[in-house]
Amino acid sequence: MKNILFRGLLSGILSAISGIVYLKIYEGGTMVDFESVLSPIAVASTSIFACMLMTLGYMFLFKMRKMKWKGAMNLLILLFSFLSIFGPIAFTLPLEFDYPELFPGLAIPMHFFPALFFFALHPFFEKGRN
Repeated sequence: MKNILFRGLLSGILSAISGIVYLKIYEGGTMVDFESVLSPIAVASTSIFACMLMTLGYMFLFKMRKMKWKGAMNLLILLFSFLSIFGPIAFTLPLEFDYPELFPGLAIPMHFFPALFFFALHPFFEKGRN
């Protein structure tokens, strides 16, 4: 159980760090500042929250002794990751922003960072388990 919690927290932290780095690189590369609508704190807290939700799903499977359903849980996480991109697509920026069409290119990739890190760390925490 602690193994699952640690994996979720570590995934969230790594996802938050990568999201903030991506935010800074994207803003620097495009010379557009979106920090008033998407701050580093929002990126970090959302990443950690998303990974902890995934962790709760895995903990539920563990408690119910239904770990054979991990594949279904992974598909559910993937589905929610894809559905979450509709938020940035539908989001309307204030009129004072230059180049609002660049916002989805910033926000959409970050929606996949939590699941990406959660799944990437999976093999390191599942050694010896089937």
